[in-house]
Amino acid sequence: MADWAPIAKEYDPLKAGSIDGTDEEPHDRAIWRAMLARYVPNKGVTGDPHLTLFVARLNLQTTEEKLKEVFSRYGDIRKIRLVRDLVTGFSKGYAFIEYKEERALLKAHRDANRLVIDQHEIFVDFELERTLKGWIPRRLGGGFGGKKESGQLRFGGRDRPFRKPINLPNMKNDFYGEGSSEKRNWSHEGTRDWRTRDRDHERSRDKRWPERERSWAWGDSERERDSKEERSRGRERKDRDR
Repeated sequence: MADWAPIAKEYDPLKAGSIDGTDEEPHDRAIWRAMLARYVPNKGVTGDPHLTLFVARLNLQTTEEKLKEVFSRYGDIRKIRLVRDLVTGFSKGYAFIEYKEERALLKAHRDANRLVIDQHEIFVDFELERTLKGWIPRRLGGGFGGKKESGQLRFGGRDRPFRKPINLPNMKNDFYGEGSSEKRNWSHEGTRDWRTRDRDHERSRDKRWPERERSWAWGDSERERDSKEERSRGRERKDRDR
């Protein structure tokens, strides 16, 4: 654990899918695909990867002009590459923005994340394809995952960084050793007794509830009858006085 870091230094699909980096088996098919994938970064991409930002979760209607308008407030932009489908020409929802200075890059990385552009909350991070060894993109089962609704949990990036495994201290042998089964069974039965007792109490309360309603209704009818009798007696007194 001496070389532990909150951000991954080398991409490993199995560790990226583990919250603490201790998993030994993939927990979904995407990790299997990433482990079997043989991905080579695009050699046709130009520019300095250490001055490039990855911008994702874009509205499909967002254009390069809109991105330039938003991200130029952080500094001078050298190049914007909005990734588009080769056949349709439509946006794929992510882009790469290269700055001229590192200061502008860091400022945009700090302030532009979760910014709303065209009714979409964007995600901003450093480019990893050319800077992180062993990188596998999300379309091949890798990446660091997307939103929680996607069901593809990945750790090691900005949204979900690696967490240091928790080292639990060794408990005393007399607690988990011989004779501990009786204690555990006793506590388990005790909790079960409490649960059944609460359940019985709820059931008895539900049974008593209609009786209370009937008693209240009966009490209301009794009070109404008494009030009627009192009014009739009052009328009789008035008649006698006349």
